[in-house]
Amino acid sequence: MVSGYRYRVASVVGTVLASVAAVVVANLSAVQSAVSTTVPLVGRLPASVISGNALILGVVTTVVVVLGCLLPLFKPRPRAAFDTVLITQKRVVVAGFAMATAGYFDYTYPLPRLTLALTVTILLVVLPVWFVVIRRQPTGRERVIVVGDDPGEIHDVLESTDLYVVGYVAPPSPYYLDGESEDAPAVVADGSGETQLNDLEYLGGLSRLDEVLVEHDVDTAVLAFTQADRAEFFGALHACHEFGIQALAPRKHSDTLLTSLDTNDTLVEIDIDPWDWQDRLFKRLFDVAFAGAALIAVSPLVVLIALAIKIEGHGPVFFTQERTYRFGDTFRIYKFRTLKPEPAGDVDLDIETDRKTPLGEFLRRTHLDEIPQLWSILVGDMSVVGPRPAITELEPDYVSEVNVWKQRWFVKPGLTGLAQINDATGKEPTRKVEYDLEYIRQQSFRFDLTIIAHQFWQVFRDIADVGRND
Repeated sequence: MVSGYRYRVASVVGTVLASVAAVVVANLSAVQSAVSTTVPLVGRLPASVISGNALILGVVTTVVVVLGCLLPLFKPRPRAAFDTVLITQKRVVVAGFAMATAGYFDYTYPLPRLTLALTVTILLVVLPVWFVVIRRQPTGRERVIVVGDDPGEIHDVLESTDLYVVGYVAPPSPYYLDGESEDAPAVVADGSGETQLNDLEYLGGLSRLDEVLVEHDVDTAVLAFTQADRAEFFGALHACHEFGIQALAPRKHSDTLLTSLDTNDTLVEIDIDPWDWQDRLFKRLFDVAFAGAALIAVSPLVVLIALAIKIEGHGPVFFTQERTYRFGDTFRIYKFRTLKPEPAGDVDLDIETDRKTPLGEFLRRTHLDEIPQLWSILVGDMSVVGPRPAITELEPDYVSEVNVWKQRWFVKPGLTGLAQINDATGKEPTRKVEYDLEYIRQQSFRFDLTIIAHQFWQVFRDIADVGRND
């Protein structure tokens, strides 16, 4: 049995090789003839052998679709053999339906019907066997590490749980006393490897967290921090998300985090991915299609606005600002500039009057200043629909006023959202976050389309108001 990165590599490579071999074997004339004569139902499908570019395209398409459908199986989770077989076969069937749907209206699709049927049949046998061979067998206990800077919380975790804790990861902190005075803590260097916390092995500092998760084949991480801060707590949570690791936290952080079912009396499970991977994939495909088409459609308008801003002559074309992304990360958001740049030095300037420009007012009222954010959607920093990205430097005020504010950090920010179509802004953080969390809980493609339709209506209404007033 293999684990960690070896499992990931073995599962992906095995899937690719099995998919290629299945298509090649299913495309052989002898195989199709033998099956057609021995299986009456399959014999109704016309034999068709493809070659050249058609075969290459068919192989590539099959590999991509099968890899996408089997994505959850590439994480090394302990599973029984029977469960592994059932999960793999379900995923292969989904892949078969996906490829069949793509060619429903045109059977010149790279994989003819008989070839597709035989390919899926072969994969239904080969892939389950492969995943059984390389699977991690359940050991009866999860491999857990504690990540945190609060020794009290770590002690509580160890005393209140029967989880198998292999060690802990911590930043430099006063965990250990210097032996001369209990009031004089000695800072332990990051990555020192010393073992002094209840005989629990010290695995390293936060800078080694990625290595620790792989090296120790971790299933679950318990985050025992004093505060759910942006840098360390959410940085560790981001690492758990990247490696597909389950994350738990003390109940005291439950208001700050998206949580699912309680795991026991003292720990809650963090809902790192509130949406299914299929929903996220479909949402991303829609984002790319929407942003790409919109940028092409409005490209002449972008040129005109940029020229108008340069002619107006009050500063650069774009305004940039740091906004918050998932797990507290930040990115640069772009808008067309609508205000004069702030002057250097101490100047008595009223931002609501002296910095306004006629063009900027028009762009704001018609929402045209938001067009550059289509690029942020295209590159993956934003989504079409989601909580609006907050100004990073203002978030401490929002967090102090609304204790659930950081729950917005678990999904990608959006160009528009449920809060926006209900006119809830950062001036009303409590009302805004209520709409944002409602969206996170209820997100669906239909819900996204409804929000987009409402936003288009609001933009049309605002443009009409500008026309009437002018």
